[in-house]
Amino acid sequence: MMARERLLQGLPVDERRIDVNDVATVVLAGGDGPPLVLLHGGIECGGAYWAPVIPQLAERYQLVVPDVPGLGESAAVARLDQQAFDGWLLALLEQSCDRPPTLIAHSLVGTLAARFAASHGDQLHRLVLYGVPGVGPYRLPVGLRVTAIRFAVHPSEANMERFERRAFADLDSVRRRDPDWMHAFSTYTRSRARVPHVGRTMRHLVATCTKQVHDRIDVPTTLLWGAEDRFVPLSLAAEAAGRLGRPLRVIEEAGHVPHIERPAAFIEEVARTQG
Repeated sequence: MMARERLLQGLPVDERRIDVNDVATVVLAGGDGPPLVLLHGGIECGGAYWAPVIPQLAERYQLVVPDVPGLGESAAVARLDQQAFDGWLLALLEQSCDRPPTLIAHSLVGTLAARFAASHGDQLHRLVLYGVPGVGPYRLPVGLRVTAIRFAVHPSEANMERFERRAFADLDSVRRRDPDWMHAFSTYTRSRARVPHVGRTMRHLVATCTKQVHDRIDVPTTLLWGAEDRFVPLSLAAEAAGRLGRPLRVIEEAGHVPHIERPAAFIEEVARTQG
């Protein structure tokens, strides 16, 4: 079984390739209820990394889980700047949602989503910014920069290991819980990292999506964070929550990807954002 197939095995969603604003986009769709769009962060594997929470979320929501242009299995655009992203996301929402959805946007892509919400707030019901560097004056940690560069140059198993050790609060615990899935996650991510347009997209996101968003967002917005996030520290989120007057939800004993590390706690916090 191929690594991506293993990641998605048994999920209650259909995988589709659709044209979204002239971009061939792979989307996982399924479930029933109010629409919920999950946008992955700056990671080579795209939306497949939401798999640990898809079954439970699909019981409550109509899920739309795309691969952002240039990552996962979606086609690349010449440049994933704000204009290109906004046009793509507007078209995706029009095609996939019968009403404004809740949008959960993670990490680097969350910065693009925050700017989208500032200018297209009428298209969203709620916004959850999840481990997003653009909520404040972010500086990429030196150790993370070195790790990311090493992985980009040589996406080996050892370099993926170094990256995962930073992303998770307790990588070994997650591996013990589901070793086959974690192996597929690592294998698929490394395979996509070797694709030239994926590498270009990643470099662009790191260069542009670590900058602070100063635009006003009128959409009801929640900040969601892992307490032990070593990519985007909780202190940045706490400062932003106070400055912006937004609620901050914290998932304990989790790093940058609580939806993988503590999926039940993540789902509980998502439910709380819908109040």
